[in-house]
Amino acid sequence: MKWMVLGVALLLAGFIFVAAGMLCMFYHAWKQASAGGAGETGTPREEGRPEVRGGGIVMIGPFPIIFGTDTASVKIVIILAIVLILLAFLLLLFGSRILTL
Repeated sequence: MKWMVLGVALLLAGFIFVAAGMLCMFYHAWKQASAGGAGETGTPREEGRPEVRGGGIVMIGPFPIIFGTDTASVKIVIILAIVLILLAFLLLLFGSRILTL
């Protein structure tokens, strides 16, 4: 029963994080549009346009697949991958002990 509660809690946390990310993206797009992010022709203005950088990770079990646009983004994603692998390992080792407390 406790495993079921943990599973539902993790599922709910995932939905909350995805919804929060979507709200942040919506807010940022709304803020950009209200600040005049596009010119008269509807295309983005070139002056002062920030450079887009990013990275991502796909975890297949304990094995990460890491991608990114520059080295700084990839370094951050590698650190995140190491943290996720350690968290998965700790939950595997101590998960049943934590639930029996």
